[in-house]
Amino acid sequence: MIVTIDGPAGAGKSLVARLVARRLRVGHLDTGAMYRALTWLAADRGVLPGDGPGLAALARSTPIELSTSPQGSLVHIGGRDVTEEIRTPAVSQRVSEVAAHPAVRAVLVAEQQRLLASGDWVAEGRDVGSSVCPDASLKIYLTASERERARRRRGDLAFRGVRQGEQEVLEEVRRRDRLDSERAESPLRVPDGAVVIDSSSRGAEAVAERIAGMVERTADAAS
Repeated sequence: MIVTIDGPAGAGKSLVARLVARRLRVGHLDTGAMYRALTWLAADRGVLPGDGPGLAALARSTPIELSTSPQGSLVHIGGRDVTEEIRTPAVSQRVSEVAAHPAVRAVLVAEQQRLLASGDWVAEGRDVGSSVCPDASLKIYLTASERERARRRRGDLAFRGVRQGEQEVLEEVRRRDRLDSERAESPLRVPDGAVVIDSSSRGAEAVAERIAGMVERTADAAS
């Protein structure tokens, strides 16, 4: 069983996916963390965000390891925990450009598909239901208003000790929406057959409960 949750930045995908996976007792795959990890690694190694072949070579040579803990998803590169480093504004500003390269996506999508073939998952990202796993058991497109997504992003940054102005964060959300939606390779879109959920006025727990209920009803109907 695969459940995919796609949507724009700040829609609440990571928290909702984690809660759904916990309720269903299945794995949680944060595909966006893989692109963030590669973005961080590229900056660390001096590979420019516009260098598609160089980024793809880096992705092939340095495996990104994902794992889960009671606190959420953990990301390691070469044995180093980079969970916090990949959530900085510097990474956020570059990740959409890094993720737009077809060569990069080919490497990371292949790894994502390998992982998803190994069992039951709740997978989240920008193109999981549309490109990575179009035959998922249930596809969700989670969204929210621009201002609500910016508010959440700003709160997340503040929690991590990073202070940014409201307008600055809003402009960054809009920029990432544009880059993710207009890229040539696997752009952000509502996957065919997906259920669209607007979380602007709903908490993560309520959204996760609804999705988990949909999964359980789908499983009952199939049995």
